[in-house]
Amino acid sequence: MSPVEPLVSWIGPPRLLAGLDRAARIDAMRHEMIHGPLPLLGIAELTDLSSRIGLRGRGGAGFPFARKLSAVHKSAQRRGLGAAVVVNATEGEPASVKDKLLINAVPHLVLDGALIAALALDARDVVIGIAAGSAGEKSMLSAIAEQRVSDFVHVMGLPEKFVTGEGGALVRGIDGQKPIPPGRKVRSSDSGIGGIPTLLSNAETFAQLALAARLGAAGYSAVGTATEPGTMLFTIWGPNGRPTVLEAPVGTPLPQLLGSCDAAGAVAAQGVLVGGYHGMWLRPEVAASALASRDGLAAAGGALGAGVIVPLPPDICALSEVGRVATYLAAQSSGQCGPCRMGLPNAARALLALTNGHGNHDTLELLQRTASFVRGRGACGHPDGTSRFILSALTTFADEIAAHIATGSCGRPIRRVLPLPAEGNEKRLTVDWSRCSGHGICAHAAPNLVNMDGNGFPVISDAPVADWFHSEARRAVRACPALALRVTRQ
Repeated sequence: MSPVEPLVSWIGPPRLLAGLDRAARIDAMRHEMIHGPLPLLGIAELTDLSSRIGLRGRGGAGFPFARKLSAVHKSAQRRGLGAAVVVNATEGEPASVKDKLLINAVPHLVLDGALIAALALDARDVVIGIAAGSAGEKSMLSAIAEQRVSDFVHVMGLPEKFVTGEGGALVRGIDGQKPIPPGRKVRSSDSGIGGIPTLLSNAETFAQLALAARLGAAGYSAVGTATEPGTMLFTIWGPNGRPTVLEAPVGTPLPQLLGSCDAAGAVAAQGVLVGGYHGMWLRPEVAASALASRDGLAAAGGALGAGVIVPLPPDICALSEVGRVATYLAAQSSGQCGPCRMGLPNAARALLALTNGHGNHDTLELLQRTASFVRGRGACGHPDGTSRFILSALTTFADEIAAHIATGSCGRPIRRVLPLPAEGNEKRLTVDWSRCSGHGICAHAAPNLVNMDGNGFPVISDAPVADWFHSEARRAVRACPALALRVTRQ
């Protein structure tokens, strides 16, 4: 979703990104020259290797790969159905571009990891889920043709949306259903694509597996920390508004990562977002001493997630940035459960009200309650991740929020720094103020979309109207006696 091509960099000798200093894309021949031939490992050997290096999923959740591998193998044996391997390369997180870079530039490393796992599991199918029509889809199709495995490996193009990458949504999409979370907890290791046990992990995880299979546990663990060996890909957004995909040993100090990406002054910023839009905000003084690892960022009160790091410049309205992202996340849900259908839109509207100077301490309290309430209650992890993002922002930017409540503004400009997909064709509820007489009927007709200010006039968020609120918006338009309301597309 990034509008520009990322820069590529590394700290120490590159592993995943080896060769990209000489070529924009590593083809099959160059790939084998750099990494050597595809190694073959049995299931016991591969599980032991994954366990010894502590390999965890690099898509955000960080689930131990060895446990997934073992669960799929045992389930396949028990049920006698065979197994499948799914590579999640959809990367719907707008601030992350590392998996896109892998698929575009080093597709054979991702493909190797999937093949190593599939051969160990004796899997009958490998499916790579990628955003439909993307450059990555074409790159991976070329890689599959170069390795001549098109009868075994397939690419599935899927909509580029935030929730498409959720495990259950990805499985549904591959199976030809609407790619949204299934609404109930289903382990893909028990029942994945086509109902068979499925090993599902993200693109970087499989690329790391391909490296480990060649380097061995000792070689792989030569860098990183004792509990989190190896390197990791980070997507870091610098002051130029362009992302850098940086490969660095796990446990590298956060200021060193930022400094290598021309973002050295970021720790003097208002805050640093770590873990992406399901991650958390760190205060600058905390970020200055944090280590870029799961344990290091957890100790600092943050989250590693998929390795997204975004420092927020000091000269912009932080609250507006948080509100923009919260509005996007609310609209990206599938609207299947109460936390997503009601909670996230309500939290987003409260944030926008505070940003626009219409909020007060009651608004802030409502926002805190709503964001806290949705945790652990959703059909997937989307409400939990959004809650983390919002609640950490309320702590990190408490002074700015107080200024908005006291004076209506923090005095800083709105610049739209945090990366989001281009807006287009969303429905919004708007008011023709030359007609509005403050009847208040709209607030009764659309209580989830309209609030009233102290003078009895409607306060309507400029956020897009979620799909499940379209009928409520139309009801408010029909109810307005002054014909002042419209549903418009922007």
